Amino acid sequence: MKFLKKYVDPWLRLYSILPLLSAFLFNDLIYWGSMVLAKNRYHYDFTTELDRMVPLVPWTIIIYLGCYIFWIVNYIIIGHLEKKEFYRFITADLLSRFLCGVFFLLLPTTNVRPPLPADSIFTGAIQWLWSIDAPVNLFPSIHCLVSWLCYVGIRGKKGIPKWYQWLSCGIALAVCVSTQTTKQHYFVDVIGAIVIAEGCYWLTHHTEWYRAVMKVFEPRNADQKRKLEKTDG
Repeated sequence: MKFLKKYVDPWLRLYSILPLLSAFLFNDLIYWGSMVLAKNRYHYDFTTELDRMVPLVPWTIIIYLGCYIFWIVNYIIIGHLEKKEFYRFITADLLSRFLCGVFFLLLPTTNVRPPLPADSIFTGAIQWLWSIDAPVNLFPSIHCLVSWLCYVGIRGKKGIPKWYQWLSCGIALAVCVSTQTTKQHYFVDVIGAIVIAEGCYWLTHHTEWYRAVMKVFEPRNADQKRKLEKTDG
């Protein structure tokens, strides 16, 4: 334990590991589970003329796939925030995925992907992506949702440089654009993702819902904190 406290905790807060892993597993459960449950249902196509106007730009798959590094870095950064703030974020993350699951089950979506351009390394990458990622569970875009949460999770936070906050905003927007130029999503998926991310983040910062989540992961600490707050009050 001393080893972990000395060498791991400065980089990845020990109390954040289980909640972060749980958020990852819940994300996978929602995405893959809903895909199985909605497999034989009618899938809606919300493609618009605006979506058709956006060209396929194969090289943007670098942004689309590279965002996983962005997610890992920012989730770890958020894990270093004050504990209450971290649990508010985790609560927003879990709530957002629950809402995604509701949409995936009640409003299954799909799209028709365009023909691929001449062979290139990026065209091959796009073809590989399409082969492993079926065009389902599009609304809302989890790619855009997670990227936006990575931004709002550090937005306005003391101790995090302004330049990095703006950089995170730029990366999140770039990821949103890449979901369009790789033809993984349509425009409404981006809007829905951002609205859900902002809404869940707002809710968890204007309610005490985070306490229930904190109690799951740290039952003893949560009870002690509540007693202290009552004493202070």
